[in-house]
Amino acid sequence: MKFIKDLKPGDRVADIYMCKHKLCATTKNGKEYYSVTLQDKTGTVDAKIWEPGGAGIDEFDDTDYIDVFGEVTSFNGALQINVKRARKCHEGEYDPALYLPVSSKDNDEMYKQLLAIISTIENPYLKQLLEEFFVKDTDFVTLFRKSSAAKTVHHAFIGGLLEHTLSVTRLCDYYCTAYPMLKRDLLLTAAMCHDIGKVREISLFPVNDYTDEGQFLGHIVMGCEMIGVKAANIPGFPILLKQELQHCILAHHGEFEYGSPKKPSIIEAVALNMADNTDAKMETFTELLSNVTEPGWQGYNKFFETNIYETKMD
Repeated sequence: MKFIKDLKPGDRVADIYMCKHKLCATTKNGKEYYSVTLQDKTGTVDAKIWEPGGAGIDEFDDTDYIDVFGEVTSFNGALQINVKRARKCHEGEYDPALYLPVSSKDNDEMYKQLLAIISTIENPYLKQLLEEFFVKDTDFVTLFRKSSAAKTVHHAFIGGLLEHTLSVTRLCDYYCTAYPMLKRDLLLTAAMCHDIGKVREISLFPVNDYTDEGQFLGHIVMGCEMIGVKAANIPGFPILLKQELQHCILAHHGEFEYGSPKKPSIIEAVALNMADNTDAKMETFTELLSNVTEPGWQGYNKFFETNIYETKMD
């Protein structure tokens, strides 16, 4: 099997891939075509079927595995497959483990590092809260370690939520050394808990899509509720401390238009918002550049709202 990360313009493709998403679209001339996102464990690639319903093109849906024959091209600096034939595959023709994107970092090691940070928390209430989530709640831990951090934009792979959470926590830990006025225990607890609601907002792979609860409430509100439930079962948990922690969760997207019910009112919430934004944008740019075929201008990107460029400096 030729993995997506190894594809180059001019390659001929004759392999099985998973259809992550299929969209029926129309050209400017009114001709129908399929825009398909193909996936394997190394990433995704855009594909186009210009003759849907034609000879050699089977009907298929999201999460189906399809045997693709086509040619790899480059469009606006990104790879694209021009599909000539697409056959829907049957169970037993493929190994699902080859098609699910997984963090390049070792999951056990990341989890061990997160637990090591928890061991440094001095506030007894915050430490117990973290242990209730990340040590004692085995169902939560299983989901947390398998979940992605997003549907598409960044860390959209198995282990992505753990990887993102660890990165944000480390950034916050650095902030505490650079800005001593920050309350380390509060900030790091908020960092480790800021996206816990995503275990309920986004379903596990291979679906990796928003749940009904996720659509109705969103991970920010759900995360705030989850903290409230755990804190209520810890005797004597200070009400103000719980509110400060919940505020950090509610404000971690920074602005109302980005989905935050509250804007940051305390310095720890500001720091968390900055760390979350930094890691999300750095990972998004990293993933974008991993698919380019040559340095230079890569075209307009909707997430960054600008034309992006891969630097050529050695």
